[in-house]
Amino acid sequence: MPSIAVLGTGAMGAPMARNLARAGHEVRAWNRAAEKAATLRDDGVAVHDDAAGAVVGADVVMTMLSDAAAVLGVIGEAGLASGQVWWQASTIGIEGNDRCAALASEAGATLVDAPVLGTRLPAEEGKLVILASGPRAALETCAPLFDAVGARTLALGEAGTGTRLKLAVNAWVLAVTQGTAETLALAEALGLDASWVFEALAGGALDLPYFRMKGTMMLADEFPASFALALAAKDARLVAEAAERHGADVPLARAVAARMTEAAESGLGDEDMAATYRLSRPR
Repeated sequence: MPSIAVLGTGAMGAPMARNLARAGHEVRAWNRAAEKAATLRDDGVAVHDDAAGAVVGADVVMTMLSDAAAVLGVIGEAGLASGQVWWQASTIGIEGNDRCAALASEAGATLVDAPVLGTRLPAEEGKLVILASGPRAALETCAPLFDAVGARTLALGEAGTGTRLKLAVNAWVLAVTQGTAETLALAEALGLDASWVFEALAGGALDLPYFRMKGTMMLADEFPASFALALAAKDARLVAEAAERHGADVPLARAVAARMTEAAESGLGDEDMAATYRLSRPR
């Protein structure tokens, strides 16, 4: 039962920390906004005032933070010890992962690149999908931790593979979200009851549960954040940047990144990613 330090206890990190503690692991936690971590004490999590205090003595250090700059900054503050395993769970892109690998190597720690698929509810229910990559021994160390927070773990080979698969999957998730927004907005602009789109697709191959979930939010014009639009925009930019650097021509991904960035910068960044619909709906 490896002990774990959870650095970052926002919408994803907090429920993951709870599930790790419920599974019997010794869990330490830290968050820059201390109030977001304080409630974890009720779940048996040791909450620390600084990242370094949480990391000292932990078998595994997990980062679940907003972007590469935040991850590298926090680990730089906290420090890693030789022999520790660093489970990097944030979506930080290929360049960010490479910089993490270099930092881990300098410290004598082992990087496990294992971002997750899922949003707030799967995190709360312990049903995330873990895209695990890294040395076999380190993955074995993390296996009970993965089991505590996830429904499935994919073992993908060397560190960096998990990040690459996360980008590919995110391209699909983001495309479906933006496509849903534009489909429903067009239906409304054409004078239709947009719910007819659901009826027309019911039971067919394109009747995706995710399409219905995000589309229902759009038609209700209510966007409690399961995954914030600002983070979705960041992920979309990482997808577009990775494609450009590796020779894939992805005009859809570029358009989605531009639109979600526009939506986030318009003041919708803290809303759910489905709020991108507000820029497309007829006025």
